[in-house]
Amino acid sequence: MKLLLAPMEGLADDVLRQVLTRAGGYDWAVTEFARVTGTCLPPRFWRRLSPELLRGGVTAAGTPVRVQLLGSDPRMMAENAARLGDLKPPGVDLNFGCPAPIVNRHRGGAVLLDEPELLFRISAAVRGALPDGIPFSAKMRLGVDDPGTALECAQALAEGGVELLVVHARTKADGYRPPAHWEWVARIAETVPIPVVANGEVWTSEDWANCRSVSGVTDVMLGRGAVADPFLARRIKSGAAPDHAAEWPELLSLLGEFWERASAKLEARHVPGRLKQWLNMLRRNFAAAELLYRDLRALRCAVQIEAVLRRHGVPLRYMAA
Repeated sequence: MKLLLAPMEGLADDVLRQVLTRAGGYDWAVTEFARVTGTCLPPRFWRRLSPELLRGGVTAAGTPVRVQLLGSDPRMMAENAARLGDLKPPGVDLNFGCPAPIVNRHRGGAVLLDEPELLFRISAAVRGALPDGIPFSAKMRLGVDDPGTALECAQALAEGGVELLVVHARTKADGYRPPAHWEWVARIAETVPIPVVANGEVWTSEDWANCRSVSGVTDVMLGRGAVADPFLARRIKSGAAPDHAAEWPELLSLLGEFWERASAKLEARHVPGRLKQWLNMLRRNFAAAELLYRDLRALRCAVQIEAVLRRHGVPLRYMAA
């Protein structure tokens, strides 16, 4: 039984990946997507997208991180995959799941699910360009407006050389609205000869169990549920019951690490927004996060934010007390 950390554009960059994988429970993770257009991206781009490449492709906690590509030109996808392959990532993943209009307008992500033959050409080109031994996966939704092409798309990807398929059990049109249609994951898993991973609307251990039961697959990818509950994967693995109040002191440490990593990476004006974004999601499960979020919501100055963090017990190790 494997648990994977999903690629979440604009949310799960290397800063949050480091923190979430330190909380434990993940077998591997996937980066935000690299948009492939008409150029070959240089090594510095890949290392910026996935700084884990500088340490053997793993997070500080030792979790392997696959690098995700998004694009519609088989030749350019292959050329970029070959460049990426030289850096020896723990795996390469293809994005056929992003529903964002700005991405879809430029023929990227889930909009390509209307073209199964193109999915085959992209996956076959990338597989042919990658060095032997680099794991190759893809993530797809059920379709653009309906699941009419879901089985054909899954078959095209498997025939193109994809070795593992993650299925976000909603269409592009569904966006992130519940429910996730896990029964379609079961249909896809019965259709293709490769491992299939279920994804979508798993917020709790109970959701995870229901997802496995309905989809019939063993492995699950966690997305927003992992951000809202950093201990979800670890709890699923251990079978422990949730105790958010008892987990809060550990989460305070993770919040401190997140603030410090974000401060070191981003322009100062962007760091408060990133912290508030995460706290806003944590409010779903942690009552103390609600109080911290309220105290920080109107603040933009780092000095004031750090004072509030300390008052709530967040350790800031490298900063002066």
